[in-house]
Amino acid sequence: MKTPELLAPAGNFEKLKTALHYGADAVYMGLSGFSLRAKADNFSVSELKEAAHFVRSHNKKFYITINVFPHNKDITSISEHLLCLKEIRPDALIVSDPGVFAMASETVPEIPIHVSTQANITNYRAARFWEKMGAKRLVLSRELMIEEIKEIRDRVSLELECFVHGAICISYSGRCYISSFLANRSGNRGECTNSCRWNYALMEETREGQYFPVYENDRGAYVLSSKDLCMIEHLDKLVDAGVDSFKIEGRMKGINYLAGVVKTYREAVDSLKGSPFSVKERWLHELSMFSSRGYTRGMFFGKQSDSGYNHDDEEIYRMSHDLVGVVQSVRNGKAVVALRSSLKTGDHIEFLSPGLEHQAVEVSEIFDMEEDPVESGRNDESILLPVPSGVRENDLVRRVRQV
Repeated sequence: MKTPELLAPAGNFEKLKTALHYGADAVYMGLSGFSLRAKADNFSVSELKEAAHFVRSHNKKFYITINVFPHNKDITSISEHLLCLKEIRPDALIVSDPGVFAMASETVPEIPIHVSTQANITNYRAARFWEKMGAKRLVLSRELMIEEIKEIRDRVSLELECFVHGAICISYSGRCYISSFLANRSGNRGECTNSCRWNYALMEETREGQYFPVYENDRGAYVLSSKDLCMIEHLDKLVDAGVDSFKIEGRMKGINYLAGVVKTYREAVDSLKGSPFSVKERWLHELSMFSSRGYTRGMFFGKQSDSGYNHDDEEIYRMSHDLVGVVQSVRNGKAVVALRSSLKTGDHIEFLSPGLEHQAVEVSEIFDMEEDPVESGRNDESILLPVPSGVRENDLVRRVRQV
């Protein structure tokens, strides 16, 4: 069985480094002003140059998203940015608008183009159209079933990519106007306020200020909020369908989430080689630890059932672990850890290392940077911490969240 690409989000430089450290084959990142994740830090042109050098030094790939739906006033600026990308030479551009596709083909014909999921590719005729236009890859619509992906695979020769993990928009492949209507911020221009995740109530027009809860059923009022996608148990079926790249959603997520999810999917993708694919319980356990709204298989096996939606605020963004810090270096059994939260002796922590199972320890000793023993360290401090074998630079340190 072939091994597909593992593609991870990079909302900023730290997230890019984290994704590559934990096993991503490629990352996708936004160009400031032209990404559908405007709230992500994104990258300026100068930052992209530095990122490009870093990615290439690790023999990985990076793709730039220019997947907004531009208006006339945006065209000149997009054209200028495309010219800047000539020098940076990303491994591909991810676009959704036909006009931007044409501009990129004319301005930087040497850079391959991937057609974004925002283009709503749900049938083989649309796939053939983009193939004739010169696209290298299609990011398939989330509404497709596996059987439909197989049929598209049989009728086109370009690469196919699909999302396997992360948030799902309640609107059709992200083409949504709820945020624009309620908050005057367009999701189609990267400014989504996640209005579909809000808790809604009714107000009768003659009783202003008196709110009545909305209950779709006895589980609650989050009537527009889907659970998150998780296909780790079915990666072999996607490979059999002809998918070339597995995409993880989450440019807005933190490095704690990104590290755990990428590490877990890396192990799962690697296990596709050779022997029959077998789901490991530790994968499911690991993915249950990170911020999610609960999990669903989306529409890969047909229409999403009622259980695929959140109707209970207890399901909204549950997380079991907090980020303690990031390992900066390791020497003589001690690590320099840049703390992101306080740490004290007696705390129980885990080291998250690529290719290794979690190493849980009780903190027995902490040293300051002069190697003097201390009882604790505070957020934004650097400390020395004795570490187990196998821990290395850029590993994350985490702690079970106290309820």
